Amino acid sequence: MGGNPANLVYEASNGLLGAFGGFLAVLGVIVLPITSGDTAFRSARLILAEFFNMPQNQMPKRLLLAIPLFVGGALLTQVDFGVIWRYFGVANQATAALMLWTAAAYLLRHNKLHWICTIPATFMTTVVVTFLLNSTKLGFGLPMTVSTIGGILAALLIASAVWMKVKGKVVDHEDVLEPGE
Repeated sequence: MGGNPANLVYEASNGLLGAFGGFLAVLGVIVLPITSGDTAFRSARLILAEFFNMPQNQMPKRLLLAIPLFVGGALLTQVDFGVIWRYFGVANQATAALMLWTAAAYLLRHNKLHWICTIPATFMTTVVVTFLLNSTKLGFGLPMTVSTIGGILAALLIASAVWMKVKGKVVDHEDVLEPGE
């Protein structure tokens, strides 16, 4: 297949799903990234609008933020996709760890079983930091033993910080309004 991912998708889709199923699969491979990109650009524009306190109800104000984002996106198309994909993977895992820490802090603050998020958050933080410390392409290229110790220490440090920040601010269930009250 000449090392071309497009050929692989085409051959695998048609071979496994037939002509119509292959057509739908290839269409999905084309449409899904486009809609993901659209969502990413819209989200970025709205985040910037909120940060800079710029209402987005008029087209010129939308374009003021959208055009620089599109220029940045166009510049990114000049970078090797493999590099972008590696950064995306790390950012995705870091976002997952951050969300787990956020959920753990919420549960701890509301005196609920926070361990269901704290343990995975600690694990994910260890993995992400270890990877960044060890990776020669995206990180510091440290030996695996040093990177693992650094990852564990970072995770424990973050866990301690979340615990100290949130534990004194536990919300009693009687103080919380339920939806509709």
